[in-house]
Amino acid sequence: DHMIKAFNEGLDIHTKTATLIFNCLPEEVDEHKRRIAKTVNFGIVYGQTEFGLSSQLNITRKEAGEFMKMYFESYPKIHEYMNQLIDFCKENGYVETLFHRRREIPEINDKNFMTREFGKRAAMNAPIQGSAADLIKIAMLKMDQALKDANVKSKMLLQIHDELIFLVPDEELDLMQKLVKETMESAMELKVPLKASISVGKSWYEAK
Repeated sequence: DHMIKAFNEGLDIHTKTATLIFNCLPEEVDEHKRRIAKTVNFGIVYGQTEFGLSSQLNITRKEAGEFMKMYFESYPKIHEYMNQLIDFCKENGYVETLFHRRREIPEINDKNFMTREFGKRAAMNAPIQGSAADLIKIAMLKMDQALKDANVKSKMLLQIHDELIFLVPDEELDLMQKLVKETMESAMELKVPLKASISVGKSWYEAK
């Protein structure tokens, strides 16, 4: 609920997390606190352990454990969601994305402890990463249709993670910026708004 509220209010999610785990005001969040919050936000998605977080942030395991404890106290439903994914996977041997694409994870019931732990991390991560993959593919399909409907010369060139790269003639630049943003932001209906940012350049490096 905290995360949904933050996204709907257009807040920076890493700053929001920092205010919760450090118990401070947004204006008190500096780059150091935001970096820690960002690492924790993404680490939780990947099923990161105290050891993994401590190594990444170069802090003690005790400090990493405190950050994770504060995180789950701040976002209790995330912990609940992660545990539900693990339980579902143990019982069924797979997890699903939002569009019901499955990933089989037999490792979750393996006799070997390390293999089981890998299975747990995969069970937590696959629905999130997989749903993100579904989302960009849906955006690509809708974008392909939008280009045909608009009868433009512009072409969709590459997909890299959550980015789409287009080859656009100068005269279509204004039209394409509007078309891409509208199409990508309406690719899927969620409880939070989808936001797409546009950048332009003569090369990908320049556009970045």
